[in-house]
Amino acid sequence: MKTALILFADGSEELEAVTVINILRRAGVEVTVAGLSEGPLRGSRGTVLVPDTTLDEALVHQYDMVVLPGGQPGTNHLKADERVLKLVRQMHDADRYVAAICAAPSVLATAGLLDGKQATSFPGALDAFPKVLRQPQAVVEDGKLITSRGPGTAMDFALVLVERLMGHAKRAEVEAGLVR
Repeated sequence: MKTALILFADGSEELEAVTVINILRRAGVEVTVAGLSEGPLRGSRGTVLVPDTTLDEALVHQYDMVVLPGGQPGTNHLKADERVLKLVRQMHDADRYVAAICAAPSVLATAGLLDGKQATSFPGALDAFPKVLRQPQAVVEDGKLITSRGPGTAMDFALVLVERLMGHAKRAEVEAGLVR
């Protein structure tokens, strides 16, 4: 079974997180939601989510994919956490999928993963990183780095993640069930 780790911090964009969690689970991916701290966490729009586990507990396992939702101040919390930066570097070095949406591609850029790579983000989120080859598309892939623009692109982003982990047929099946 394919596995994905979704990171969630206080102030993360809950629409992006829940959309990815829901769609990956519809596809049969084993999803673990890890909070940067214990207990319920409040998203950027005030919705409270209860992660499955903490990041420290999740780090003892291997995953096929790690996904970072955006939102503020959630992205800043992710960017400031050395465990997160180490994790995304390790996943990238192990040739596993590393995905980020909205402001969260800046976490990947902070970790040094986007230098000379094509990526997209919420407008302005990558302005401090001139080595990133910014693209305007809703979802941009450069190898196993997958980025997306924001809450409005969350479903497209999640479906691309399904396709990468589970194949085109599973994506088509999940998408048909969504009645898009």
